[in-house]
Amino acid sequence: MNNVTEISSLTPQARATSVVALLREAGPEIEAKCELPAHVLRALHEARLFRITLPRAVGGEAIDLRTFGEVIEIIAGADASTGWVMSQGGGCAMAAAFMEPAAAKRIFGPSNAVLAWGAGVQGKAIKCDGGYRVTGKWQFASGSRHATVLGGHSYVFESDGVTQCFHPDGRKVDRTAIFARAKATVHDVWNTMGLCGTGSDTFEVNDLFVPWDETVDREDQSALTDSSPLYLINTSLVYAVGFSSLQVGIARAMLEELRTLAMDKRPRGAAASLRDSAVFQGQLAQFEAKLRMIRASILFVADEVYANAERTGKPIDMEDRVALRLACTNAINEAVAVSTDIYRAAGATAIFPSNPFERRLRDALTASQQVQARADHYENVGRYLLGLAPNSTMFL
Repeated sequence: MNNVTEISSLTPQARATSVVALLREAGPEIEAKCELPAHVLRALHEARLFRITLPRAVGGEAIDLRTFGEVIEIIAGADASTGWVMSQGGGCAMAAAFMEPAAAKRIFGPSNAVLAWGAGVQGKAIKCDGGYRVTGKWQFASGSRHATVLGGHSYVFESDGVTQCFHPDGRKVDRTAIFARAKATVHDVWNTMGLCGTGSDTFEVNDLFVPWDETVDREDQSALTDSSPLYLINTSLVYAVGFSSLQVGIARAMLEELRTLAMDKRPRGAAASLRDSAVFQGQLAQFEAKLRMIRASILFVADEVYANAERTGKPIDMEDRVALRLACTNAINEAVAVSTDIYRAAGATAIFPSNPFERRLRDALTASQQVQARADHYENVGRYLLGLAPNSTMFL
């Protein structure tokens, strides 16, 4: 798709579907190289899939929450590593809506712009004339190998480098410094069981000057420069929709492969193929039912929360945060369970990397270890339902 008009006429879901065959073919190369190959990146950029959560003012689309989830589901069904970096990059790109417009255009204006940032507030930003001097080291920067810019979440200190800054309510002030990838030292540490192609490396900077307008507080609604409802939803919860949809995409792809396998496979000692087995027929139907329910639960709540943000024009309230957190946490864990059961149903066929089950299960299990699937999310939902305050900032 080289024609800009043709591309813009397609929905994001259609554009995601257009790269599925390419991603399936490139899957082994993506895993072996631990990053997205150049031809895959080119196709994703041509399909404008890195721009779906950017503000329209910088050439983005500011899509709705359901569409984001559906795009990630489609991509992850073809290749989970690509789905992961698309989801991570989508959340990162939302930062543009909280920046000064001129700075946002400098950083995100180029058609190949991608922001990747590390996990957690691990840096120190010291105030100075015109900006900050930033020092820090950040891990799990998914997509960092193809990113044009990196982001380091950092606590803010006064110019003396000792006095830490606090909000009026007592919270520590933090900002995300955004800078060219070339300015950071990147450490190749990504050697994992699954999601190998995300290239989630570690990077660091030391006393790097970053202009004030190239830093952002991604949750400061007073800094918001775009009125699209998407930006009224916490970044962490947008990630939740993306990563739960990723698990649905993996499970769906495995289920389709299992159905294909069943047409011809005859288990050892069995009188008939899996297709003709009453036990397998019932098992397949249960997988289908569970997966449909998991998917529906994500999209139903995503629609509801997005509609509330659109209607009120205000940041979503705690009721919506709780609903989205519960739906996505539960979906991740339930979808991983379905993927595991599908793997077992495929029998010995599933253990070989040459068959379409083994890598997908590794990807699903690796993705399930991320913070979005943590069991204490259930605890915090329970606390809310009992009138108690959440005991983890990650819950929000």
